[in-house]
Amino acid sequence: MTFTVLTLFPEIINAYIGSSIMARAIERGLINCRIINIRDFAFDKHKSCDDAPYGGGAGMLLLPEPLALALKSAGVKKRELSEDFSHKESFTQQKHVIYLSPSGILFDQKKANKFSKEQELVLICGRYEGIDKRIIDLYVDEEISTGDYVLSSGEIGAMVIMDAVHRLVEGVITCESLKEESFSDGLLEYPQWTRPEVFDTLRVPEILLSGHHERIRHWRLERRIEKTAKNRPDLLEKGIKAGIFSEEVLQILKCESNRSKNERD
Repeated sequence: MTFTVLTLFPEIINAYIGSSIMARAIERGLINCRIINIRDFAFDKHKSCDDAPYGGGAGMLLLPEPLALALKSAGVKKRELSEDFSHKESFTQQKHVIYLSPSGILFDQKKANKFSKEQELVLICGRYEGIDKRIIDLYVDEEISTGDYVLSSGEIGAMVIMDAVHRLVEGVITCESLKEESFSDGLLEYPQWTRPEVFDTLRVPEILLSGHHERIRHWRLERRIEKTAKNRPDLLEKGIKAGIFSEEVLQILKCESNRSKNERD
């Protein structure tokens, strides 16, 4: 899989891809990463890439010309528009173009799984007040937001997507490690402990020392449900509505609901 990042600050992305799991995945040939400096396609001697928006308002926008040339250099095709510019003609290319924007579709684990199946993700890192709408109309497949907040750097959002997606590519991380992670099946991950057995008067739960694998598995599932109910009850509601939970999960939820009801009574 290839990540192609269009940015004004390639050093930010370089620092990320040169470390940890991503660096090892690149070294093993599982991941490829291209960084394209938008400034290389600016026209003037100052390498200007922004200007004031039409109609006034605070802030600056990235100019469309350097961005279009940067996208062309990445092999991204331009979309043909209808005469009134209201309809994007469909076409097929092997690159999925994403613009990082706080007003985009919310990024989640489902999106990460979908993106991990793409041959190439092209990530446009916005700056200032964003980019010219014509770039979105002509080139972008999806506007993606990493959360309900505003960042000054589209590079941070791009790295969030790269980190969540690359680890799902086959061979980067073992399937066992991914199996019970948060969001893998609608639940958060269970809490974990390591050595020493006692730390600051706090002891590791006895069941984890028992060696009884089935009991440990069930106990961990109960802890996952408990943690999800406490921190993200919306995930439980979505999972029940979508019918994604196993009978075992539903039974634990039912028992927990009955217990809570009896405590209130």
